[in-house]
Amino acid sequence: MKARLLAVGRFKAGAEAALFAQYNARLRPPLTLQEFPEGRGAPTEIRAREAQAILAALPPRALLVALDLGGQAPSSEALARLCARWEETARPVCFAIGGAEGLDPSVTAQAEAALSLGPLTWPHLLVRALLAEQLFRAQCIRANHPYHREWRPGG
Repeated sequence: MKARLLAVGRFKAGAEAALFAQYNARLRPPLTLQEFPEGRGAPTEIRAREAQAILAALPPRALLVALDLGGQAPSSEALARLCARWEETARPVCFAIGGAEGLDPSVTAQAEAALSLGPLTWPHLLVRALLAEQLFRAQCIRANHPYHREWRPGG
């Protein structure tokens, strides 16, 4: 599945960037990363400015998936099925990750899906690596590759 990652915040050299690069390099094809600067001001102003940048970057007919704490938290197998369904649409898939203030309601309202990485709050730069790993895992599940160990409890 060819996909874009639209993310607020910019990677600097460090562990988060290296971890994202490691998993993104395993994806076929890798995610195209587009970063946006973090907004300044009151939280609502920040979210609104970041939302404008994210929404303006969407290609025509994009299938937008918001990474949001309020979204569904599918199993890895369910995410693999979702990825297959999204790929079948033949539309550009774009994942959106907000900044420290989260995503503006205008982004989540336009999203056709909202995913959560569970009830824990993750740093937005680390969410990129977690998403890339889960997308790689989904590819492995779909290809019957042994990376994902289905036999494990909860697997």
